[in-house]
Amino acid sequence: MTEAAELPPAPEQARAVFGDRYQDAVRYAELLADAGVQRGLIGPREVPRLWERHILNCAVLSEVVPEGVTVCDVGSGAGLPGIPLALVRPDLKITLLEPLLRRTNFLTEVVELLGLDHVTVVRGRAEEVLGKLTPVHVVTARAVAPLDRLAAWGVPLLRPYGEMLALKGDTAEEEIKGAGAALSKLGAVATSVLQVGEGVVDPLSTVVRVEVGESPGGVRFAAKRAKAARTGRARRRR
Repeated sequence: MTEAAELPPAPEQARAVFGDRYQDAVRYAELLADAGVQRGLIGPREVPRLWERHILNCAVLSEVVPEGVTVCDVGSGAGLPGIPLALVRPDLKITLLEPLLRRTNFLTEVVELLGLDHVTVVRGRAEEVLGKLTPVHVVTARAVAPLDRLAAWGVPLLRPYGEMLALKGDTAEEEIKGAGAALSKLGAVATSVLQVGEGVVDPLSTVVRVEVGESPGGVRFAAKRAKAARTGRARRRR
């Protein structure tokens, strides 16, 4: 039996969540269970729980993303949460940021196959695209790193008064306490823990929201952004 054959049928909740993009969500699940496993993007043991633990768990993040904003999914990997979010929310402009070539190749194939015209795939690390990528309203991330390190990568990519939404587990509150000093230095003005996915996933998805003020990333990153912007303008004039 192949790994793809172990994928369970989509639960009824998926129809309600994805609406007219339901068949695209099913196709994405099939790609994760097949090519995603073969390329080492998803572990074989995750296939039976792809829907509840991964796809729907990420799709419900849409409940707390404002309308019509720009989003950067940092360390997108196999497209979680960026692809499910894009399927649910065609009003968003989403960038999937991922440094590894085999992952960006997979993401590009998925985006083209599913016709996600509002999604762009960018290969690179967060610190490498600083000043090159237009600052976004929202940064998303899932299972990438501890909160302090994740914020150091994601927060500088935000525009003033933007927010980072990180899917986390049971240790969310502890991570916020431990990352308090680092978040303050990065320009965070408020943090909170949200529970989303009522009636869709059990347990609910836990989201850490980090809101920033007028200097996302703090003073040091503001200087780096300004320098990168000046360099970019100089290159364009040549």
